[in-house]
Amino acid sequence: MLLAAGVLACVPFFAALKERPAVAELDLESKAAILLDLGTGEVLYEKNANEPLPPASMSKMMTELLVLDMVNEGKLAWNEQVAASDYAAGVPGSRIGFAEGDVFTVRELFEATAIHSANDAAVALAEHIGGSERAFVKLMNGRAQKIGLSENAVFGNATGLAREDLLPYQAAASDRDTMLSAKDTAMLAAYLLRKYPEVLEVSKRKNVELASASKKLNSTNLMLSGNTYAFPGNDGLKTGYTVQAGYCFTGTAKQEGRRLVSVVMGSSEPGQRFAETGELFQYGFRTNGLDGLIGHIQGRLGIENG
Repeated sequence: MLLAAGVLACVPFFAALKERPAVAELDLESKAAILLDLGTGEVLYEKNANEPLPPASMSKMMTELLVLDMVNEGKLAWNEQVAASDYAAGVPGSRIGFAEGDVFTVRELFEATAIHSANDAAVALAEHIGGSERAFVKLMNGRAQKIGLSENAVFGNATGLAREDLLPYQAAASDRDTMLSAKDTAMLAAYLLRKYPEVLEVSKRKNVELASASKKLNSTNLMLSGNTYAFPGNDGLKTGYTVQAGYCFTGTAKQEGRRLVSVVMGSSEPGQRFAETGELFQYGFRTNGLDGLIGHIQGRLGIENG
């Protein structure tokens, strides 16, 4: 109680030092959002951040994490050959577009997953690592617990597709839907970036060329340099879309040595997720540590300044 009283007493003092509101100036239309400073872990903004929602392909960050874990542990090699199953070849949504029996390297499938959000590539990786997608899902949920995601965080498959989209496929993990809050998604992204910062060398690329298929696949991240919603310093991280989830985006950007991570979920239009991510980044890079502390305290206490 004394701590709470102290916080309450300090808020007006801190607020008086600033000329602008810390959080109230943002009015996002998406269902949920969060912005955090990767270096400090400080939450700079949040909206419905603890509500479990379908994350669509943003959940592929966990698929990426498991691949990187296994490569770094020596259990998987980047040049390892992976033959596509009938299920991997048929899974709907964003795809490389291969046939059953086609062979790709782990690296090609990883890059297609991270850059183009290819569902067939994610399934091929999951089946290769776990033996089946269902077994791979157990690895995903086990890793989620180790990271410290909330008890409401549930991974249902390797792609983030809705359960109903996978029911026609006997080999699919279609028992349940993937559900993550914006906070859980941001925690996953932050963990991935801290443990394997090299993932940015992949996510910052505008396209991926697959030698095995003689194909070039474009990035789904329209905030990269030269794209419609380009934001200075953006170099990742993962888009998502299903009918159930709406348009989603986990973004990250670095300016002057400071890296921010944002999550936007449930946007109604494709560009809205990028536009609102841009608003979050603009706000975040204008916000110093004290501003963020004030905003976080005000948000928790339901106080609006200005």
